[in-house]
Amino acid sequence: MTLTRRHLLQAGAAAAATPVLGLGSGLLTSAPAAAEGADQLTWRHGLSLFGEVKYPADFKRFDYVNPDAPKGGVARQISIGTFDNFNLTVAGVKGNIAPAVGYIYETLMTQSQDEVGTEYGLLAESAAHPDDFSWVVYRLRPNAHWHDGRPVTADDVVYSFDTLKKFSPRYASYYRHVVKAEKTGERDIRFTFDGPGNRELPTIVGELMVLPKHWWEGTDAQGRKRDVSATMLEPPLGSAPYRIKEFVAGRSIVLERVKNYWGEQLPVRVGQNNFDELRFEFFRDNTVALEAFKADQADWIMENSAKQWATAYDFPAVADKRVVKEEFPINDSGRMQAFVLNTRRDMFKDARVRRAFNYAFDFEEMNKQLFYGQYKRINSYFEGTELASSGLPQGDELAILETVRDKVPAELFTQAYSNPVGGNPEAVRGNLREAMRLVKEAGFDIKDRKLVDPSGKQVVVEVLVQDPSSERISLFYKPSLERLGVTVSIRVADDAQYQNRIRAFDFDIITDLWGQSLSPGNEQREYWGSQAADQQGSRNTIGIKNSAVDALIEKVIFAKDRPTLVAATRALDRVLLWNFYVVPQFTYGFMRYARWDRFGRAELPKYARSGLPSLWWYDGDKAAKIGRRS
Repeated sequence: MTLTRRHLLQAGAAAAATPVLGLGSGLLTSAPAAAEGADQLTWRHGLSLFGEVKYPADFKRFDYVNPDAPKGGVARQISIGTFDNFNLTVAGVKGNIAPAVGYIYETLMTQSQDEVGTEYGLLAESAAHPDDFSWVVYRLRPNAHWHDGRPVTADDVVYSFDTLKKFSPRYASYYRHVVKAEKTGERDIRFTFDGPGNRELPTIVGELMVLPKHWWEGTDAQGRKRDVSATMLEPPLGSAPYRIKEFVAGRSIVLERVKNYWGEQLPVRVGQNNFDELRFEFFRDNTVALEAFKADQADWIMENSAKQWATAYDFPAVADKRVVKEEFPINDSGRMQAFVLNTRRDMFKDARVRRAFNYAFDFEEMNKQLFYGQYKRINSYFEGTELASSGLPQGDELAILETVRDKVPAELFTQAYSNPVGGNPEAVRGNLREAMRLVKEAGFDIKDRKLVDPSGKQVVVEVLVQDPSSERISLFYKPSLERLGVTVSIRVADDAQYQNRIRAFDFDIITDLWGQSLSPGNEQREYWGSQAADQQGSRNTIGIKNSAVDALIEKVIFAKDRPTLVAATRALDRVLLWNFYVVPQFTYGFMRYARWDRFGRAELPKYARSGLPSLWWYDGDKAAKIGRRS
C-alpha cells in the first residue's frame, strides 16, 4: 500500500517520491476482540504483512530514535509550487493542498522505519481481525484528543471514512473494498470488507487520517457553516504533534509543536517531532529555491537536479563546511518515472506506436549532456526492488503468467524486456529505423516529411509540463520525435491549470511518477486498474484498461505469502512493460540533501531515507559555530 499520511497530499508530483510501505496482517497480544464473531481473536498492537512484528506489546520506543533528543528550535523547509487549500477531503480534486496539512492529523496506526511494511498503534491502541481478513476492528486509545481538548471518538473515525470516501476519488478507489465503517463500542470501530482473503485491507484501514467530526460540522469564526466538500484556508483542527500557527496564502506556512500533545509519551512518538516550529516557504521552482537556501533563508533543500548537484553547490558555505551535502539511500521503495502516453488518445491506442516513441528516446545522450552521467535508465515499474522482473519468466512467475497467456504479448515469454540503447549516432539511427518500422506496421505513414495516422491526419502531440526541469527533459526529447515525423509542442502550465488538466486526463504526454511499496497491494488498482482509468483524479493517468493487468493485480493483492507476492508482482511488471504504456525515464538510488549544519540526528534506520524532519533536532552548539541565520 502507498497512501501514507503525506503521500496523498503529494501524489502525482514528479518532484519527489514519498516513503511507501505495504502492509497487511499481523500478530500479537492479549484480550479477545469485543465484536460479533471475534471471541477467539486477539487484539494486536502491531500489524505486519506475512511476518511477525519486531517490537513487543510493551516496547518503550523505536530502536532508531534518540529518546533524549532536545526539544526546541525552528526548521525552515522548502516547498515547490503553491497552495490554496487546507481541506484534505478534496485533495487531488479541488485546489492545491498544502503538504503541511499532513502534519496536523493522526492516523489509526503509524509505520516503523526499521521494518518492511509494519504498523503500530497510534490513535488506536490495538486491532483485531479474523483469519480470513474479512473485517477488522480498531480500538481507540482513551486519552487521544483533539487540539481543542475534546476526545477522538469512534464517531470521528466513521465520519472520516465516510467523508473521505464520498468526496475524494482517490480515497474512494483506495477504500473501494471497504464497504462499511461502524461504531461497535465506545472506542471500537469495525470496518467490513467486500470479501475475505485480502490480507492488506486491515492495515490499509490503519492508514486512515482521522478528521474531527464536531469541527467540520460546526461554524467558522464568522459564523459560517463549514463545507467539507469545498476548498478552504481556515486552519483545520487536528490531533497530531503540530498545528498551523500562521500562514500567508500561497507563500508560507508555520506549524507549531503542540505543548500538551496527548501522544508525546507513546512508544511510536518518543524521540521524534523535536522542533518547536516547522516553517514552509513556497517557491516557483528549484532554481529560485536554491538561491534562497544559499542566502540562508531555508535550513535544507532536497536537490532533484543532477546538474545543480554537480555544479551549483560551490558557494563559500559549502567550502568551509557550514553547509553539508549528503546523499541518503532509498531502501524503502521502488519507482517508475516516465513519459506517459495517454492511451485515451487514438494515436496511442496501438502498442507499436507507443513502442516507437520509446525507440525515439535517446536516454544515454540525455544522461551525458544533462545529468553528468549520474542516472540509470528505469527498466521496471518496481525499479530498485526485488519485485522488478528480469530475464525470462520462470518458476512461480511463469505459472502465474500462464493463467493470462492468451491476453498478453507472446514475446514476454521468449524475450527479456529491455529499453533501446542510444548514445552514439549509429545506435540512434538504428533505433529510429525500428521506430519507423513499428509506426508503419501500425498503419501510419510519412507524407511531406510528416507522420500521419491511418486516416491521413498529421500526428501532433503536446507535452504538458509543470516546471523547468520537466521542460528541459521534454525539450531534449522533442527533436528525436520530430525526426520520426511527429509535430511536437511543449506546453508549460501553471500549477492550477496543470492539476486541472491532469485530473481530467486532458493531455497527450506528461511526466508521471509512481512510488512503489516493498509489499505492493491494493494501490495497484488505483495505478493500473481498468476501473480507475475513467475515474477523474485517479493515478491511472495512462488510461490502462487491460483484463490481464486487472487479473494480475488481484494475484498481487491476494497473495498468501511473500514468495507468491514477489512472483505475482514480477508478472504484473512484465505485462505492463511489454504493453509499452510509457517511455521510462531515469532514476537515482539516493536522495540528495544540502543543509546548514545546525542539526543533530541518531543513526538513521534502513527505511528512513533522510529522516527529515521527524528524527532530527536543533543543535544549539552547532548553530553557534556557523553563525546566526540571516
